[in-house]
Amino acid sequence: MNRMLTFLFSKGYIEKLEENLNYLVKEMKFLMAVKDEVLIKVGREQWLHQQRRPTVQEWLTRVDDAYARFKILVKKLRLEGYFKEVTELPPRPEVVKRPTWGTVGQEEMLETASNRLIDDNVGIMGLHGMGGVGKTTLFKKIHNKFTEISGKFHIVIWIFVSQGANITKVQEDIAQKLHLCGDEWTKKNESDKAAEMQEDVCKEDGCKVAFTTRSEDVCKRMGDHDPMQVKCLKEDQAWELFKLKVGDEQLRREPRIDVLARKVAEKCHGLPLALSVIGETMASKTTVQEWEDAVYVLNRDAAEFSDMENDILPVLKYSYDNLLDDKVRLCFLYCALFPEDGQIDKEGLIEYWICEGFMGEYQVLKRAINKGYGVVSTLIRANLLTAVDTKTVMMHDVVREMALWIASDLGENKENFVVQARVGLHQVPKVKDWKAVKRISLMGNKIEEMTCSSKCSELTTLLLQSNKLEILSGKIIQYMKKLVVLDLSSNINMSGLPGRISELTSLQYLDLSDTRVEQLPVGFQELKKLTHLNLASTSRLCSISGISKLSSSRILKLFGSNVQGDVNLVKELQLLEHLQVLTIDVSTELGLKQILGDQRLVNCIYRLHIHDFQEKPFDLSLLVSMENLRELRVTSMHVSYTKCSGSEIDSSDLHNPTRPCFTNLSNKATKLTSISPFEKLEELYLDKLPRLESIYWSHLPFPFLRLTEIRNCPKLRKLPLNATSVSRVEKLSISAPMSNFEWEDEDTLNRFLPSILKSLALNLHYPGLGLLTV
Repeated sequence: MNRMLTFLFSKGYIEKLEENLNYLVKEMKFLMAVKDEVLIKVGREQWLHQQRRPTVQEWLTRVDDAYARFKILVKKLRLEGYFKEVTELPPRPEVVKRPTWGTVGQEEMLETASNRLIDDNVGIMGLHGMGGVGKTTLFKKIHNKFTEISGKFHIVIWIFVSQGANITKVQEDIAQKLHLCGDEWTKKNESDKAAEMQEDVCKEDGCKVAFTTRSEDVCKRMGDHDPMQVKCLKEDQAWELFKLKVGDEQLRREPRIDVLARKVAEKCHGLPLALSVIGETMASKTTVQEWEDAVYVLNRDAAEFSDMENDILPVLKYSYDNLLDDKVRLCFLYCALFPEDGQIDKEGLIEYWICEGFMGEYQVLKRAINKGYGVVSTLIRANLLTAVDTKTVMMHDVVREMALWIASDLGENKENFVVQARVGLHQVPKVKDWKAVKRISLMGNKIEEMTCSSKCSELTTLLLQSNKLEILSGKIIQYMKKLVVLDLSSNINMSGLPGRISELTSLQYLDLSDTRVEQLPVGFQELKKLTHLNLASTSRLCSISGISKLSSSRILKLFGSNVQGDVNLVKELQLLEHLQVLTIDVSTELGLKQILGDQRLVNCIYRLHIHDFQEKPFDLSLLVSMENLRELRVTSMHVSYTKCSGSEIDSSDLHNPTRPCFTNLSNKATKLTSISPFEKLEELYLDKLPRLESIYWSHLPFPFLRLTEIRNCPKLRKLPLNATSVSRVEKLSISAPMSNFEWEDEDTLNRFLPSILKSLALNLHYPGLGLLTV
């Protein structure tokens, strides 16, 4: 610290100011890093009831003093105009680890490729091979090996280039990883951007480029004239992978099954993806007849194709054909509408399926939703989808190609599905025959206007979310009489809908969330078949008067919009006799009382935001009857809690909220102990509760808890946790020094200490312990 302080206040520090300032910032970062390490050690010992030494405290005080003087100096220089900027983007992590799964038969190639890449004589390395051969899996493992070789590279950038992506999008993705962004960057022309990226990446020796592709020619054009080929597995390796997926017990069930299984494995041609997909499918087949049928089907279809890559799609198609029924197959094909290598939200996907009619006729929406989740699980087990986490799934790019191939009638009618999702388009792609198009997905592009040159008489699905649309023209609407699903969400420039929207008489799903829509057109009330309307986060939408005329409405999302649940709106909602899901903001006590007085409406509420009740304290115990509540936010109001005995309020009524969020409550919030346990709680947020002292008087079970954030609760000393309360904590944020917290016992401390220490090392805000993130 002394050399840094000497530099900071030496007489000659004004000379070469920019160079010296950069050096000063570097030294200060080093000093604060040392302080972090000391605080981690101190924190660990204090939790074990050790006492901080005076010499350590004196050193920490000196560091804080130096940091304060450093900030004064920077502020002074800034005011005097010596430099324009005093902040910078956070340091780029060397390697962001990618999730991977186990591999069979790739160990040798992994070692060879890794050694080649770290060879100082190699600047470019390409891996090529057919789709589904395991290039991406192998590449992720190579990528992750750099976490074991600290300091070899300053940064390792992972960029996914989808089919159809243009060079501009690739440049933007790389620039973002290099922190070349902002207004100055966007003003540069393409050649200047390329030059600046090359300078940033290659300004020091040791720069390397590694990539995967299906084409050897691409490798050579990129500069790797001796690329490595990722080949399909050898026969013995393929059999080991297939056995792993099917299960030894299944193969030992009957000798003939083992023989037939080898024939099925042979039809996979050593392709890891095919082996995995077919193996998972056959894992449930227990009879010789089922295995014989599998061999027959694979032989019959695959024989029509001449080369290796074309053989694979029919092989994968067997798992598609083996799905339960046509409705499940339609659900699978629908997943191909999402971006290549993109994550798919399960809830949103299922809502699409329901409105498309894939879940069949239903009276109770919850049953249709549960059926949808069952279909998702079926597709995951069939290896046609991959689970990312509890809320999202992905589709392998080769499986996605197979789905699009099937959707195009095995390549015969490629315009059945027009899918160009998240590929950087600025305008609608050209289509030869609009009349043949059934589904369009152009989500995640930069399209400003939706156009088509003729009638889309068969179009049922139009996904345009996350573009730059300003309005959907009435002219194009007249071409889409059969449209069922229309998603315009996250078009932040969209300010309204044309009156001709009323002509979409088949429309069942409309999503306008995260747009600037200010009002709904008069003709909107004529959408008699509309069952799903999402107006969440429409901050400029003030009124939906006449909503009661949408007699088929089952899902209505108003959470985060400027539409408030006042008495007049509630009266209209009460007329929607089929409504089953409602998310809403309420800012008046009369409006909330109107809702609470209608049990049918109460049962519809899934997300509720209560705010700005200024008349008198609000009793949260009134909400216990909301049995389907998943998220609760209470902000900017006085809150009281009624102590009730078990005979007065059934504690199970409060088990349903999964994401309660109490923010910016008044200082009267002292105890939440009257609220019953939340056994289904997934996420807990407590914010700006300066007088909150306890959440519950004893520890509680939280079997599903995965996220807890506690901010600005200075008097909160203890969480209702013991060593067995939580099965897994993914993230824990606390805005107070951990030394102030009390733990149930040493086992509880040991349970949470590793996660807390990890967060302390990874995500500290200076000065002091401002935020912990696990």
